[in-house]
Amino acid sequence: MKQELKTILHQPRLDTVLMIEESIQKYSGEFGRFQLWRKLPKAVMYQTFQVVLDYLEYSNKIAFDKKGKIGWIFSPKVYKEFHQRFDLKR
Repeated sequence: MKQELKTILHQPRLDTVLMIEESIQKYSGEFGRFQLWRKLPKAVMYQTFQVVLDYLEYSNKIAFDKKGKIGWIFSPKVYKEFHQRFDLKR
């Protein structure tokens, strides 16, 4: 993902990020960006939604398929296994 400087008018709050994460987990692989945005339980500015998706993609929690559908790919179990390996620590 290429880092670009963007003017962000509204920074997402933690509860907003968590709400979007939960929605992606619930609808993983079913919807694209706009459809998922419309399914959110609370109203979120579309630009804020885009910022959260960029963050989640950058942190390897979500991925997009070739049709543009969003899938949840983060696995706490795998993360825990790798986190406990001392040969991988900095």
